[in-house]
Amino acid sequence: MICSGLLSVRGMPMPETQAVSIPDFCLVVLVGASGSGKSTFARRHFLETEIISSDNCRGLIMDDETDQSATTDAFDLIHHMAGLRLKNRRLTVIDSTAARKEDRAQLVALARKWHAPVVALVLDIDPEICHARNAGRDNRNFGEQVPRNHSRMIRRGLRNFKFEGFSDWHVMRDEAAVEAVEIVREPLWTDLRKEHGPFDIIGDVHGCFDELTALLAQLGYQVDDYEQGETLFNAFHPDGRIAFFVGDLCDRGPRNVDVLRLVMGMAAAGTARCVIGNHDFKLLKWLRGKKTTLTHGLDLTVAELEQTSEEFRRSVREFIFSLRSHAWLDDGNLVVVHAGLKEEMHGRGSGALRSFAMFGDTTGEVDEFGLPVRLEWARDYRGRAAVVFGHTPTREAQWLNGTLCIDTGCVFGGTLTALRWPEKELVALPALKEYAEPARPLDTDTGAFGDGQLIYFDELIGKQRIETRFKSTIIVPEQNAAAALEITSRFGIDPRWLIHLPPTMAPCPTAPEGPFLEHPDQALDAYNKEGIEEVVAQEKHMGSRSLLVVCRDGEAAARRFRVEDGKAGVIYTRTGRPFFRSDEMEAMLVDRVGSAIGKAGLWDELDSDWLLIDAELMPWSAKAQDLLRQQYGPTAVAARASVEALQDALARAASNAGELDELKAKVAGGIERAERFEQALKGYCWEAASLDDYRLAPFHLLASEGHVYDGEPHSWHMQTLARICAHDPILQETTWRALSTSSSDDRAALIDWWIGHTDAGGEGMVIKPSTFIARGERRMVQPAMKVRGRNYLSIIYGPDYDAPHNLDRLRKRGLKRKWTMAMREFALGLEGLHSFVEGAPLARAHQCALAILALESEPVDPRL
Repeated sequence: MICSGLLSVRGMPMPETQAVSIPDFCLVVLVGASGSGKSTFARRHFLETEIISSDNCRGLIMDDETDQSATTDAFDLIHHMAGLRLKNRRLTVIDSTAARKEDRAQLVALARKWHAPVVALVLDIDPEICHARNAGRDNRNFGEQVPRNHSRMIRRGLRNFKFEGFSDWHVMRDEAAVEAVEIVREPLWTDLRKEHGPFDIIGDVHGCFDELTALLAQLGYQVDDYEQGETLFNAFHPDGRIAFFVGDLCDRGPRNVDVLRLVMGMAAAGTARCVIGNHDFKLLKWLRGKKTTLTHGLDLTVAELEQTSEEFRRSVREFIFSLRSHAWLDDGNLVVVHAGLKEEMHGRGSGALRSFAMFGDTTGEVDEFGLPVRLEWARDYRGRAAVVFGHTPTREAQWLNGTLCIDTGCVFGGTLTALRWPEKELVALPALKEYAEPARPLDTDTGAFGDGQLIYFDELIGKQRIETRFKSTIIVPEQNAAAALEITSRFGIDPRWLIHLPPTMAPCPTAPEGPFLEHPDQALDAYNKEGIEEVVAQEKHMGSRSLLVVCRDGEAAARRFRVEDGKAGVIYTRTGRPFFRSDEMEAMLVDRVGSAIGKAGLWDELDSDWLLIDAELMPWSAKAQDLLRQQYGPTAVAARASVEALQDALARAASNAGELDELKAKVAGGIERAERFEQALKGYCWEAASLDDYRLAPFHLLASEGHVYDGEPHSWHMQTLARICAHDPILQETTWRALSTSSSDDRAALIDWWIGHTDAGGEGMVIKPSTFIARGERRMVQPAMKVRGRNYLSIIYGPDYDAPHNLDRLRKRGLKRKWTMAMREFALGLEGLHSFVEGAPLARAHQCALAILALESEPVDPRL
């Protein structure tokens, strides 16, 4: 809105203070002759960091604020600094004369680029006063002609300010007016961040009154009894929820006036809000008497309105005129808009922004259906706020990169859809009939998703700084990020499936003495020291860590993950690579797991078409053939060969036999350890010729649609997954037990179980706090610690690792770096998974997953 303010008239008394309201985000241009007091005024009313002064910029460049030779460079610096501040949505004050129209035009253009209102504060002070002030200042005696010329240009331009693009301007005619000003900052009209709802955001209604009232009732609103006429009526929610309409209230449908009566009544009562849509905008043009083509259903709305009174039409006109382009809500976490909005437009205001909000981003061309060709802004969206919009009808509302189109074509026979916020629950009601034929079939792929799920190189290359919801900031060096990106691009799964990578697991503190390097006592003591009383211990399988994304069927996978290969899921390693080389083998296992999920009733119980499961897939040899062939197998052969050769040599020694007894004992121990190494290795390897030769042991049910299960205790995870395992022999239930870190009986029973399990060939166990995320007395604690048995550690450290002299050396191993890595990766993993489930851009999940992969390249002992 453009308006001018006259703060004083010469010869008239001035009030002590005169409030001047400006948006808390805008570009303020101080206009005044040299010596008019602009800098003093700026320092009195604005922060030093908000002010960009032409004099100061000259000083920065030439060490002399009065050096006019630096003016061109100084204004380049002004525009650059102001642009950066406006880009970051910061109020900015330009302290220069701004006397020339051309100078002001550049500032207005800069503000428009960043969708910022422009406010001019004009100090129209008598040129003689300005000259006197300049004469009393060092290096400022420009002569009386300078302020006089400035003043003449400013006064000549004032009459045309409304044509220069200023949102508002205020003129101070004398020193009293300047002194009386009190700047009051108010939120921009689109800035509703203090409103938190809860909201029910409703898609394009298009005159479908019956469906609207039915949907409101389904959402829990109580709708006033309907009466014919022009009286507005209301619907309210007993819990105080607010209905929020994305625009396009009218056209094409059968009861446009009734929709207006209800929505206007709700808005007047404070139970609803609405943003403007393109159909609303076109209706406003007709209501204002402007030439309008009555197409796309506007003729139906006009025919209804022509039967109403002028007073009603005026109220409709005023209502539509009052509608905002968009609403920036809930601490900046939500944007409601008609056709969409890029992140750099949120909470701002400009003509270009309003057009984008109503019509979207178009090329100016039309497609084969005669509709505008739209640029898919949602595909590239990476903003923090969820953007809920309508405008382009689609068969089903689906999240994409943190955006959601909820125009599901009710008027075209589809559904009327609402999003409950902050719950992020969708509620849809089928249309009673098809009221209009769509120009483009609702099932037509408009390309909105396209390659929007891919990893973009330019977003993930370079140093990464990731803030997580655990109040931790994780830095990934550029070289690590580049290596992770190369690995993923060359060897990774289809990135549309890559929603999570699991963290590494820290070993328990090293046992200080005895025959063990790792022992349950140390894990229990570590948790007890952190104040963790309740823990769970579960069997650690000797397999390969694998993640399974399992969908109800291929159609569900295509809807949620935007894949086109017909897969119902994938299985990948903890580094994001396909687990199986054979797509057929992967598909068979996914199918069997999906079938077991169905038989357990979890698809319906969890109300989801997909699950993410963390598991161990056995045998270990299925994925570690190269490791076995190149490292562990030769180690076993070499160990046995060396001790057997030494044993033969000792047997042939005839003299000084007594002196060789000690060496013979060592050799006998070496033979025993070599045999133990071979037996341990065989226990983890077997032939897997067919799918039935595999075993899958799940231990975390990480996520489903709308949920990340980090709030559930580990007991829930184990019990829920046991239900799945009961329906297929290929699925192996993980043995586990709950215990107290302060109970000596629990501790003794656990140690007996661990010794028996590891002596029988088991790898070891994992001890975890009973809660998925655990905080001790001072900090978040390790989510899990592995306690590996002697046989398994012989594979990791070598057959002779537990010889006394080797154990003494290994007890000095450093664990701090591994522990830190495990915590950082845990935070990253959950951050990325929450982001995906919450509908954030997939790039956020990719960023976190690649950061985990990047951390793996840090110099940490891989044996840990």
